[in-house]
Amino acid sequence: MSRTMAFFIFFSIVIGIYFLANLYVYVRGLQAIPAGSPFRPWYQWGFWTIAAFYVAGRFLEKIYISYASDLFIWAGSIWLAALLYFFLLVLFLDLLRMLNHLLPFFPGWLTSNMEKTRLIVLVVSVVSVVGLVAGGFINARNPRVNTLEVHIPKKAGDMQEIRAVVMSDIHLGTLVGNGFFDRVVRKVKRLNPDIILLPGDILDEDLEPVLRQNIGETLRQLRAPLGVYAIMGNHEHIGGSANAYAYLSDHGITVLRDSVVKINGGFYLVGREDRDKPRFSGQQRSSLEALLEQVDMQYPVILMDHQPFYLEKAAALGVDLQLSGHTHHGQLWPFNLITNAMYTVSRGYARIGEMHAYVSNGVGTWGPPVRIGNRPEIVQLHIRFDP
Repeated sequence: MSRTMAFFIFFSIVIGIYFLANLYVYVRGLQAIPAGSPFRPWYQWGFWTIAAFYVAGRFLEKIYISYASDLFIWAGSIWLAALLYFFLLVLFLDLLRMLNHLLPFFPGWLTSNMEKTRLIVLVVSVVSVVGLVAGGFINARNPRVNTLEVHIPKKAGDMQEIRAVVMSDIHLGTLVGNGFFDRVVRKVKRLNPDIILLPGDILDEDLEPVLRQNIGETLRQLRAPLGVYAIMGNHEHIGGSANAYAYLSDHGITVLRDSVVKINGGFYLVGREDRDKPRFSGQQRSSLEALLEQVDMQYPVILMDHQPFYLEKAAALGVDLQLSGHTHHGQLWPFNLITNAMYTVSRGYARIGEMHAYVSNGVGTWGPPVRIGNRPEIVQLHIRFDP
């Protein structure tokens, strides 16, 4: 099967699921509006207009990025978050109705005037979802600084400790723009790090919105005495790894692509390509064993690998600290239940054997510019070295 055909099938499935979810919420909402209500036509037209925004915005973005495409993508992306919670709420109410049908437990005052009850439930649902998504949007725009101390029992040259800032999953683009990123960079500057580490998904696929906002000039402001290092995430590969690499390199970021660098004669930094590289380039990434052959294991070894798979293998091979991202810890509850099931560590710190591991929630967002159930974060690591 060709890559074009595979993409077409994937796109068709996604659009089909999106349409069916919208249809389910739409039908239930329409049933709650009394027949003959003047609001009914507004609901019918308004619902499907909003539902079409995201698809229209992504289509326009491929033709010509403009304020119109930005507007559609913003409105459509926020609708994605709202749709999720409308869908879950309607599903929950339908399950209650089913249980009541099998074993009646609704009080009489609730069922005596179902038309009024449906309307009240509709209003309460809309207010609740709007409030929830608004709170999630505010949460997503305000990353906090999480501080962690790590001890690696190895000598690191003349260095006894370093201060590292870790930022994964920034997703720079239309939704995570220069205004937001400028505030993030100013926070990082106040932390005064010795080194800055970016474990993937710095860019959100398409480079054009980044160029239009000239976000590269803000990237240049990320500076640290020991350097600024990054790896590719799956989104850099989706958007084109060659262009992403060139752009980041041109703006002061040292991108490690299956490569190893010794920092200040004291510790090794290993940067892996993303595990999805073969899907988008047809080329395999180097094995971790091959990369570690370039390392003197008597020194501390810090590994950046975007997706936190196979943590146990990295620990068994002698890595001292692995930094990852990718999961967003689900970003929107209850997707964290899925990421908890998929990964050994969905977020935060863990000790895997003798290895320290940290999986970041990420700084930005993908899809909806909303976070519910977790906080975006900038990670401040205090790493101590001594035997």
